[in-house]
Amino acid sequence: MPHISIVEKKGEWDDLIASFEHSDFYHTYDYHIITKNNNDRPILIKYIEEDKTIALPLLIREIPGSSFKDATSVYGYAGPLTKNLGVKYDNLHFRTLLQNFFLKINIVAIFSRLNPFIPLQSTVLENLGNISIAGKIVNIDLTQDLETQKKCYNRRLKSYINKSRNHYTAKSATTDSEIIAFIDLYYENMSRVNATKGYFFSRDYFFNLFNCSDFKTEVLIAEDKKSKRIIAGAMFVKKNNIVQYHLSGSDERYLNLNPIKMLIDEMRIRATQENYQYYNLGGGLGGCEDSLFKFKSGFSKDFKKFELWKYIVDTPEYEQLTSKKQLNGKTSDHNSSNIYFPSYRCTSRV
Repeated sequence: MPHISIVEKKGEWDDLIASFEHSDFYHTYDYHIITKNNNDRPILIKYIEEDKTIALPLLIREIPGSSFKDATSVYGYAGPLTKNLGVKYDNLHFRTLLQNFFLKINIVAIFSRLNPFIPLQSTVLENLGNISIAGKIVNIDLTQDLETQKKCYNRRLKSYINKSRNHYTAKSATTDSEIIAFIDLYYENMSRVNATKGYFFSRDYFFNLFNCSDFKTEVLIAEDKKSKRIIAGAMFVKKNNIVQYHLSGSDERYLNLNPIKMLIDEMRIRATQENYQYYNLGGGLGGCEDSLFKFKSGFSKDFKKFELWKYIVDTPEYEQLTSKKQLNGKTSDHNSSNIYFPSYRCTSRV
């Protein structure tokens, strides 16, 4: 008989994730612990049906002023993992048990970013809420040789990288002081672009990622050849066959050559030599094709769909929470709450 269980202990979580052919660092227990907010409860939903297995990681959250809860994915690209499923998989049993499980633990709604490099995620979640395309992400195909990869670079990008390599040295950060220098540059970068509070991760966050053994985190830094000053840094995370470009920052005084471009190129070379397959640069802010997306798309035109899963489990309670929020004047208008999901968590003001 098909059944669902919950995994919350590190050892069991790690073993289950390791049993899948495809997974990313966003699926690991340690990443959930590192990134969760104080009151979040990380769970890994395990579904078994004959020889088939599905694992769905989520963060369970309390809904303020309510006895109900909702769930979200970690920051990044998560979604379900599968074993022994085909493209024609009938998810009837899965979605029935999942719906009943969520109702049993008072879950109102689910929001999850999906992973473009994990197969069959849409198949598993079919008829469970809605999957929408939020935009594109930029991938560099590391299975191609280095020269073929570089032919996809636009001319201006090549010029920036060549000039940067003349002035700066790219190297791995290995000491605490080098990691701290990178963190400070990241904070400076977030302040410069007026990033929201959620992007100002704690210093522990960076060191916890760097020291984690469940995946490999590398920080590349650009050092000015004359002054020996660290003028830029970028964090990359490797797991299985995927490299994720995670965070970066530059000294404002050195933005003219944009040394981050050199660091992204350096990781491309290293990751190719280490036989990784995918190199995800991510997309624009909120999936938009903005200046950030344009910057990343200069490296590659191998675009992948960035998908979001939105699932209202308990429609009456969802509508009641949304109406209550709008009645209290805590959202600017009905349209803004329709765009944001779940709408009762929309924080835009009049």
